[in-house]
Amino acid sequence: MTIEIAKEARNQAIASIERYFLENMDEKIGNVTAGALLGFFLEEIGPLVYNKAVADVQDRIQARVMDIDIEVHEDAFAYWRRHDTLRKPPKSTPRTDS
Repeated sequence: MTIEIAKEARNQAIASIERYFLENMDEKIGNVTAGALLGFFLEEIGPLVYNKAVADVQDRIQARVMDIDIEVHEDAFAYWRRHDTLRKPPKSTPRTDS
């Protein structure tokens, strides 16, 4: 699988690679070399990053699915519990002492 990035993002990445080499490797590389290096990283390491991101998203979605059960769960056979709670207590009849 080839990972494609937008043209503007690619241009920014190439500029970043050029700057990195200049500031950290004391070596000036050109646009073509930086572009080739970016292409290599996207092809070689890109799938690793992509797969990790997919796994992270799957974990988050699975956690949300588990929460749905808690949020929307309804107890079965609740009619009588509700009915008995709402029912008025029976009127008491006056006690007669005989």
